Amino acid sequence: MEKTLFSEILEDVRHRAPVVHCITNYVTVNDCANVLLACGASPIMADDEDEVEDITKLSSALNLNIGTLNKRTVKSMYKAAKVANDIGIPVILDPVGAGASALRTETALNLISDIKISVIRGNMSEIRALARGYGVTRGVDANAKEVVTENNLVESIEFVKKLSEKLNAVIAATGAIDLIADAKGAYIVRNGVEMLSRITGSGCMLSALTAAFCSSNKAKNLESATASVLLMGQSGEIAYRRMIETKGGHGLFSAYLIDEIGKAEFSTFIEGMKVEFQ
Repeated sequence: MEKTLFSEILEDVRHRAPVVHCITNYVTVNDCANVLLACGASPIMADDEDEVEDITKLSSALNLNIGTLNKRTVKSMYKAAKVANDIGIPVILDPVGAGASALRTETALNLISDIKISVIRGNMSEIRALARGYGVTRGVDANAKEVVTENNLVESIEFVKKLSEKLNAVIAATGAIDLIADAKGAYIVRNGVEMLSRITGSGCMLSALTAAFCSSNKAKNLESATASVLLMGQSGEIAYRRMIETKGGHGLFSAYLIDEIGKAEFSTFIEGMKVEFQ
């Protein structure tokens, strides 16, 4: 595995400055816009069904996030996704809270069934909920019994690989240990800090980043999704160190996180990677 490939993907995003259309949730929409700007992409947040088709036609990727789902935005997601499929741009799905309600689970499952999804990015509870059509999810956090650990790593890898094959999409199950898989293999990423789970929006931001990365590397969705996970994890590590040094807290961590995503450099990005392939 060439670690330089992941850095090249980041540099490619900065060079191409892709437009990423986000139909996302109102809790974290500002964070998603800022993180896209930080990584070099250009965000558009449009969710009215009368304009989503036009906006998607102007975009390089579509990011769908069901965090504050409602019937109006479901229609918008379908319209935008069908255009995205028609023009051949990647569609990223973040099934926030899948398993917590019938509406969330059914919407995510229907989108996966009806639309060509490039990457599904969620925590392991959400991913497992999609796999079985129901799940036990506490809010938007991963159920403690379903997180990836060193003890269940082998089983978890096989699970995400099989699910990727079944759904014909890259699966990015993120948490303390991140797994990014297609049917042939999985990248295991051990970057990151617990503080990422202590702020609202880190997962949503990661899905937006994934859309930007995949937009510039359509033939490498697995590697592009992995690069975005590596960038978020490493930036979180540096942001946490800065927070401790400045005696800050949650607010500063969020600001530092976006700072570090924008400041990431080719050489330090490679040096900080904790990634392997199985």
